[in-house]
Amino acid sequence: MAGFASMLWLGLTAAVAANQRRLVFNPTVEREVKSPRSSGHRTRPVVLRAADGTRLCGWLMTPQIPGPHPAVVYFGGRSEEVSWVVRDAGKLFPNMAVLAVNYRGYGDSHGDPDEIHMVEDGCMLFDWMAARAHVDARRIAVVGRSLGSGVAVQVAKERPAHSVVLITPYDSILAIAKRKFRVMPIEYMLRHRFESIKYAPALKAPTYVLRAESDDVVPHSHTDQLVAKLAQLCGDDIVPGSDHMNIPYLEGTQSRIAGFLGSQFAKPLKQAAAAGSPAPEAAPASAASSAPIPAPGIASVATDGAPAPLIPVPAAAMPAPAILLPDPADAIPLPLMDAGPSLAALPIRIGSK
Repeated sequence: MAGFASMLWLGLTAAVAANQRRLVFNPTVEREVKSPRSSGHRTRPVVLRAADGTRLCGWLMTPQIPGPHPAVVYFGGRSEEVSWVVRDAGKLFPNMAVLAVNYRGYGDSHGDPDEIHMVEDGCMLFDWMAARAHVDARRIAVVGRSLGSGVAVQVAKERPAHSVVLITPYDSILAIAKRKFRVMPIEYMLRHRFESIKYAPALKAPTYVLRAESDDVVPHSHTDQLVAKLAQLCGDDIVPGSDHMNIPYLEGTQSRIAGFLGSQFAKPLKQAAAAGSPAPEAAPASAASSAPIPAPGIASVATDGAPAPLIPVPAAAMPAPAILLPDPADAIPLPLMDAGPSLAALPIRIGSK
């Protein structure tokens, strides 16, 4: 009997180790909103290339009036395709420029998701927004939901974020996994750890936390651990009537986010700097940051569907990543990533959506 139990334990441990990507990530390729458009912004689909050439697809939203405007870079959840952000951007991010791009393997983005690439790509997106003429590079916030809160925390650590919003955040995916797999040596198996609690003390930006009233994916105890370590906590609210899945769509959530970001962006930069944000004389993020994660450049771009020739460009002269406006007829249907045997029998949901 003991031998059978040992074999079962070894088999389950091996299954978790081999299939951990499917446990942490759940790429959703189908759009949540078929033809996304913001009622309060000009909306453009964009395709950006990561440092390794991977195509990342999403949307850029800019206010109707000329800029420069404060801006937001949004990072979604475990199962989240971000087209819904476009639809709701007018309520969530009024009078702000917004960039919402799907992770690798999500939506129309190519590649496979993993923590290192998510953070590198997030830093690239931040730098790309900072280089836009219609964006105030000193007023860029990062917003992350669930799994994306771990991306937002690391991007805010590496880049001079003005403000941070974390929706149903956690201390670390490792801690949640250890709670789910109590008898397994999960700390030796898990590659994608998203240990936000390690980076929280280094965040200099004012940070706002929103929790679901009922959350069976990220228990409040895991959020408590993170909140205790945040260096610039400005608020920690529970949204009435919310759960882990519906919280971003609720009016109470959206009005709270819009109010927090609006009040932070309205502050004079000297006052914001005293709270940990970049000083007024700071250079744009793409030039000022000395973080170890570089901001990649792009040597080729296609505009309005007409590809430009590939021309080698010296690294020093390479511009910030440019917009690639995809031809709607050129949509690339992607299969679900990591297709394979179902793990429905395994008792875990990590940061769903």
